[in-house]
Amino acid sequence: MAVEPTPAVTVAPAGHRLLVQGLHQYYGGSHTLRGVDLCVAPGEITVVLGRNGVGKTTLLKSLMGVVPLREGKVQLEGRDMTRLPAHARARAGLGYVPQGREIFGRLTVMENLQMGLSAAPRGAVIPPQIFELFPVLQQMRDRRGGDLSGGQQQQLAIARALAGQPSVLMLDEPTEGIQPNIIQDIGRVLRRLAREGLDGQPMSVVLVEQYYDFAAELADRYVVMERGRVVAQGRGADMAQDGVKGMMAI
Repeated sequence: MAVEPTPAVTVAPAGHRLLVQGLHQYYGGSHTLRGVDLCVAPGEITVVLGRNGVGKTTLLKSLMGVVPLREGKVQLEGRDMTRLPAHARARAGLGYVPQGREIFGRLTVMENLQMGLSAAPRGAVIPPQIFELFPVLQQMRDRRGGDLSGGQQQQLAIARALAGQPSVLMLDEPTEGIQPNIIQDIGRVLRRLAREGLDGQPMSVVLVEQYYDFAAELADRYVVMERGRVVAQGRGADMAQDGVKGMMAI
């Protein structure tokens, strides 16, 4: 497949859940996102790849409303999210696991999970399925987050995002600094979430990742970014023949 900038999406494909059109974002005078388009379907894992500094983290922050957009549109299940603040996007169904986990080290596991309920309706409780996905969190529910291992903290960060029962889960490099057995566990969890979510309904997963093998194993769709643009995209099954690994090393 030729490596060319992807044309803008003008018509939403049938069955999409998250639709992103023509995103432009700036940090000061730096043009960090340049016309990014993205479409994510229910039940699919879309991986976003590229070298450091190409705009992957900025893309997720822009989708979540953590940083403002200059131009473009973000739609979740047909609803325009573009000008909504981050907390409103979370309530609408966007879940975000930031790079570096950013859990509350002085709070217990349960208190961290309860923070995730801020995006849920009043009276909501922590979904019991979270403890099925991450049994270690049940065992360590009264332990401070800062006392957990890096892998356990990453599981807690994912679980906190899931507490609000999002329809779209966005993760920024969840394998960074994590031991291999936990990486495998996270992969199994993401596959299950895409297939059946927490309530039997397929979830959409957007995964920013530097670890090519992990991304290739999970991807239903892939997107490659370079200098703030999407330069290639396709089916996850075609990543090898499309030369995606080489694009990341350029």
